[in-house]
Amino acid sequence: MIVDPYCLKKLNEERRQRRAVIMLTDLEDGRDRVIRETDPVAGSLGNVIKKAFLTGRSGVAEVEGRSFFLNVYLPSPRLVVIGAVHISEALAPMAKIAGFEMEIIDPRTAFATRERFPDVNVYADWPDGVLQERPLDAYCALAVLSHDPKIDDPALAAALNAGCFYIGALGSRTTHAKRVERLKLLGFNKDQTDSINAPIGLDIGAVGPQEIAVAIIGGIIKSFRSRDNLHKDMN
Repeated sequence: MIVDPYCLKKLNEERRQRRAVIMLTDLEDGRDRVIRETDPVAGSLGNVIKKAFLTGRSGVAEVEGRSFFLNVYLPSPRLVVIGAVHISEALAPMAKIAGFEMEIIDPRTAFATRERFPDVNVYADWPDGVLQERPLDAYCALAVLSHDPKIDDPALAAALNAGCFYIGALGSRTTHAKRVERLKLLGFNKDQTDSINAPIGLDIGAVGPQEIAVAIIGGIIKSFRSRDNLHKDMN
């Protein structure tokens, strides 16, 4: 089957921009159509497309008497961790097993070392600089673990602006309340600050770095598989 050159060009550009797309082919007339994750598609076809984006599975679908092939392209999910701490060490192998590309940002050079994190991209620099060169997007999860507002707050602001599918921050409810007040001073509203998972991770009664890491990766997977906010404009 020959792909429409215009659709192929559009598809490749969307993938370069780390946007999820589907190449929809009508198997009866061979026409192609590139659909972004936020494009509104009505009716039964819209429901099929929404499910395909959530699962990431390509395949043939029968919709109202017509056959379509949905070729799904999802960006690789990124897990960006702020803070080269003990929880991060436990989280690294879990993220790899779960299929997340993980990277760690921490300007504290004594902590952010290749020796501690041999299989993870580590950036011993401030988050605002790193995230300007490697911007966050809707297929990123952010886990803020440093406990230092000077390090954490710029990353949280970048994640809220980017619409990351998961944003979590370590700390007590009292710590988070102070964090929310600082974010409000930066111009973020209640809906935005309410989207931050704090305390971070699933509520499983976790104790210690390893169990907290399990709670974090579980929360990230749960959010990734229920990304309703990315589909709110679809009918």
